[in-house]
Amino acid sequence: MAEATREHDIGKIVHAKHPDAFGILGLHRVSLVRGWVNVVRAFVPQARELTVVPQDGGEPVEMQRVHSEGFFEAILPDGDRFRYRLRSRDSDGKEHEFWDPYSFHSSIGELDLHLLGEGTDLEMYRKLGAHPCTIRDADGVRFAVWAPNAMRVSVVGDFNGWDGRRHAMRSHPGVGVWEIFVPGIAEGSVYKFEIAPREGLPFLKSDPVALRAELRPETASVVHRLDDYEWSDEEWMTGRASYDSTGRPMSVYEVHPGSWRWDDGRPLGYRELSSALGDYVVAMGFTHVELLPVMEHPYDPSWGYQVTGYFAPTSRFGSPGDFKYFVDRMHQLGIGVILDWVPAHFPKDAAALSRFDGTALYEHEDPRQGEHPDWGTLIFNFGRNEVRNFLISNAIFWLNEYHVDGLRVDAVASMLYLDYSREEGEWLPNQYGGRENLEAIAFLKQLNHTVRESAPGAMMIAEESTAWPGVTQSVENGGLGFHMKWNMGWMNDFLRFVEQEPIYRK
Repeated sequence: MAEATREHDIGKIVHAKHPDAFGILGLHRVSLVRGWVNVVRAFVPQARELTVVPQDGGEPVEMQRVHSEGFFEAILPDGDRFRYRLRSRDSDGKEHEFWDPYSFHSSIGELDLHLLGEGTDLEMYRKLGAHPCTIRDADGVRFAVWAPNAMRVSVVGDFNGWDGRRHAMRSHPGVGVWEIFVPGIAEGSVYKFEIAPREGLPFLKSDPVALRAELRPETASVVHRLDDYEWSDEEWMTGRASYDSTGRPMSVYEVHPGSWRWDDGRPLGYRELSSALGDYVVAMGFTHVELLPVMEHPYDPSWGYQVTGYFAPTSRFGSPGDFKYFVDRMHQLGIGVILDWVPAHFPKDAAALSRFDGTALYEHEDPRQGEHPDWGTLIFNFGRNEVRNFLISNAIFWLNEYHVDGLRVDAVASMLYLDYSREEGEWLPNQYGGRENLEAIAFLKQLNHTVRESAPGAMMIAEESTAWPGVTQSVENGGLGFHMKWNMGWMNDFLRFVEQEPIYRK
């Protein structure tokens, strides 16, 4: 055997219990009694035979099967690292040749890891998630996920039989990011992350940064390319950069895409809406449309307010490219697009963010801080750098990648008050003994400041139902920094007023 602990390591790989698969699998230089050698190890359960095929012109080397489950190794003379592929023969005699995922170095740079770790990467969605790419002439997909308390994380999907032993990911200690480049798979592949906690059994999670999701009731993520659309709204976006929303009249048409108009027993898709809704709002004289949340969500009656896929437009109405077409078409008609956005809370669905790595990662551990009593949802931990980064980069994502012109931030009041909808004894005061959520306040200020810097001209609108002071005051002057307040009190008063016959209006 190549190492004294090899048998122990093989067992852990075979049973998906090894915390560092990259330390075992792939090409390694090791010391034996006879001196230094190169050892290639691979775990390919469906293979009866496995061969190392050097890409520098060297002779193929047959690997030895050292475990019946499909663990192979080949011992080669010492020398420089070399590129290789693996050739397998299965029980039916079929041959397959492929790149070994464990022959690739980390695909995330040290600076990116540093920024992710301190929570300052405004485009973290370009590093985490699933991204088709080419590395060293090999086409495939780079997967990455934040799960700092996991013992092991694997990517599983239709490309590996959902077998968590096949593609165990590389850990970056201190940052909590796991990543792997899987050659040979492409856009459209369906996947999840299998997370093995330090205690308990492994479980499956959807990708928090997935760019596309399966249609409900399925919950897997779908590999999708971010730059999938050629925009035609350059003139609009150039003008938006200098747009002052406070100095111009606005007339906003709020709409739920799933119920606005149906055709043949189904709601209109994004492309159909772009024509029907676009023509309607132009004819009616509106300047903007405001869509109830289009982020992926499992429960139709929630109207989109229980988000499970923050970076994925819901598949109910089409593809991400279809939604970009919708926004593009609105802009060509001279109509701005505002999205309802939900950073206050998220649902407890098992496949989503709840206890993502076996711990309260995105939420608070204590239910007095981490659970919303009215909605049965979980509250984000705004005091955690990585969570703030997740949400702020998500806001930037919709404003810059999808060209959305503004975000109406839902349930701001529930974020500002620690005792929101709670009786005495059901909440924890802040460090000064007060009921103000200082971490949420700091988050909102950081969010609005960042949007002004990174998405000039985009609007931030607070749906705030109390008399909190300074909602639209600038951050520099002590306010929250929103451009506008969606005044629920005035709205309800006005609706009650117009419900009355004119003679009774007072």
